Amino acid sequence: MTTGKACLVDPRPLLRFDFGPLHPFKVHRLGLVIGLMQATGLLDREDVYVIEPREATTDEARAFHSDGYLEVLRVADDGMWVPNLFAHGLGTADNPVFPGVYEWAMTVAGGSIRAAEEIIAGRARVSFSPAGGLHHAMATRASGFCHVNDAVLGIHTLLAAGKRVAYIDIDAHHGDGVQQAFYDRDDVLTISIHQSGHTIFPGTGYSDEAGTGAGEGFAVNIPLLPGAGDAAYEHCLEQIVLPALREYRPDVLVTQLGADALDGDLVASLAMSLPGFEAIVRRFSALELPWVALGGGGYSVANVVRAWVLAWAVMTDAQLGDAIPESWLTEAATYGVAISSLRGSPSAKSKDTAQRVMISLDREIDQIRDRVFPLLRASSAEGFQPNRDEPTAEQP
Repeated sequence: MTTGKACLVDPRPLLRFDFGPLHPFKVHRLGLVIGLMQATGLLDREDVYVIEPREATTDEARAFHSDGYLEVLRVADDGMWVPNLFAHGLGTADNPVFPGVYEWAMTVAGGSIRAAEEIIAGRARVSFSPAGGLHHAMATRASGFCHVNDAVLGIHTLLAAGKRVAYIDIDAHHGDGVQQAFYDRDDVLTISIHQSGHTIFPGTGYSDEAGTGAGEGFAVNIPLLPGAGDAAYEHCLEQIVLPALREYRPDVLVTQLGADALDGDLVASLAMSLPGFEAIVRRFSALELPWVALGGGGYSVANVVRAWVLAWAVMTDAQLGDAIPESWLTEAATYGVAISSLRGSPSAKSKDTAQRVMISLDREIDQIRDRVFPLLRASSAEGFQPNRDEPTAEQP
């Protein structure tokens, strides 16, 4: 039986890596997350335990990535140029090679695998790997700041244990690498809510991308117009995400909790508030499914830290006020991060979703309902029985 404990995969062993001073992906955000968790007492609980990440093995990475790509990434580990870098998406402004890049990528992946293993073993009801969620990496190339797709490898670990998985991605960018990995499978339901590919990288994730072959109907994409705000996310959850989970009945929930949909992000424009992010995580927690949570994007460090600390508080059933401990503020100031309150004050953009956004969203929802839901319903009618040792999502 699964325990009531919450497991955190410690990202601090990764702090020695650096994408470079001009790169928007700031590894130091991970240390600030743990620092604020400690300062608010979220790690000093009997029902919480912390584990170290490990490097994924080559065999584990081969569940998705090609041997050729992994070899080029390994050879590039000293941070120097090697042949075939560009052919594999490496050595670009987005996906630099830096000293230890292979170790970085495989340790992020190993952390997410360990998070999945804690769920499989029943040692935790929820496990959170904040360094994970690097969802853009493809089988043969790096993409979108992501070198190895830890989310895919974590899901493969769950599949090898006979689990039926629902993956929900709330990052501002489409979870294209995860979709690619499972696009023709019916034992993983992928749901991605993201800014429309017409306006942001990677230019994919339209509602007509719904899977192929055995996987038709098992990929769900909900593109949002810029300025979506909290109401649009609530609408997505009520109209698509929760009904899809009821139809699919997964054994395990995997979520990618990218924080770049938050208002003030340097890359995306979705205007979600921190209380809105917290509310989404509460909806995931209320499903009472075994849960692997991963980090993801986020290019305002202040937003990332607050979002993931709020998420961990939800995962551990802790109550947090808005005050920020002075000890943490001093640490954060060394990185130029200043925060006045944990949840901030939602802007007008977060509170008031424009009518044009909701009209566009309703069109997308209608397309998803027409194409995806009949296929999910048919899958349920064919007699799939969820693992009765774990709770299901029949009552989200």
